[in-house]
Amino acid sequence: QVQLTESGGGLVQAGGSLRLSCTASGSSENIQRMGWFRRNPGKPRDLVATISSGDDTKYDDSVKGRFTVSRDDAKNAVYLQMNDLRVEDTAIYYCWCFASKNYYGQGTQVTVSS
Repeated sequence: QVQLTESGGGLVQAGGSLRLSCTASGSSENIQRMGWFRRNPGKPRDLVATISSGDDTKYDDSVKGRFTVSRDDAKNAVYLQMNDLRVEDTAIYYCWCFASKNYYGQGTQVTVSS
């Protein structure tokens, strides 16, 4: 089992920046890929960005060039640097990892005001 704990959400004006952090505990040695998903009420959870243990990254087209995902395996951590935030980025952001199965954190709210 893997437990994921996020931090760093909040309220920011459009054009601003936020950095999300997530730390994994438990059977973290089995983690292959980590990243972030987001969801708005009534909608499915969508992929934002993921990163492999070899630093191969994938991004949703809507965040390319604005968001950067990174990880620190020594700390069992994954980060999401979000720049040039837009109102449509408002969502609950979930840390994610794959370690034989999918794991999600409890989520952190990001609200971007106009």
